[in-house]
Amino acid sequence: MFPRLLPVTRTLLIANVAVYLLQLLLGDTLLDWFALWPVGHGFLPWQLLTYGFLHDTSGFAHLAFNMLALWMFGSPLEQTWGQKRFLTFFLVCIAGAGLLQLAVGWWMVSAGALPYPTLGASGGVFGLLLGYGMLFPNNRMIVFPLPMEIKARTLVIFYALLALVLGFTGLQPGVAHFAHLGGMVFGWLMIRYWRGQPPFGRGPRKPKPPHLRSVK
Repeated sequence: MFPRLLPVTRTLLIANVAVYLLQLLLGDTLLDWFALWPVGHGFLPWQLLTYGFLHDTSGFAHLAFNMLALWMFGSPLEQTWGQKRFLTFFLVCIAGAGLLQLAVGWWMVSAGALPYPTLGASGGVFGLLLGYGMLFPNNRMIVFPLPMEIKARTLVIFYALLALVLGFTGLQPGVAHFAHLGGMVFGWLMIRYWRGQPPFGRGPRKPKPPHLRSVK
């Protein structure tokens, strides 16, 4: 069953498509100011959010995949959390993914690599995937190209491990795998914070046993 498209999810979809069309119109002009550049090589603070609304214009697949995932995982989370909390979660995941990517970019540039921009909503989308897996771990999904249903929790673990392996091995260059991991890590931390769980709290308290009264 396809999820119903809710207001904040719809607005995010429209914003991403509108920016994509603007990129096609203006060329690479937007990248200089709004893509995420390494610190010391064009980084500006607002890029931690704006990069998440830019996409690769050499093809449509980058935007299409992210928007499909945004719709699939965003609407159920928005319905569960409400508009304000859902939007906060998505933006925190984008910013968190950007922070980890900044650290990786700084390390790579320090090692002699050329500075490059990061763009795309994938960090936020991976955060949504993580959130969906935590809230609905046993929901079964069919994910191309797998020929079988898979639990949401298993899907989250699979994508996290895949991003980790590809990030460290460099088998898929040109993709910000550590930004994907950053979105998942910050999504996990955000949900733990809302739940009052470690490292932000002691977790829900266990109910105390009723007081025993002796019969005299």
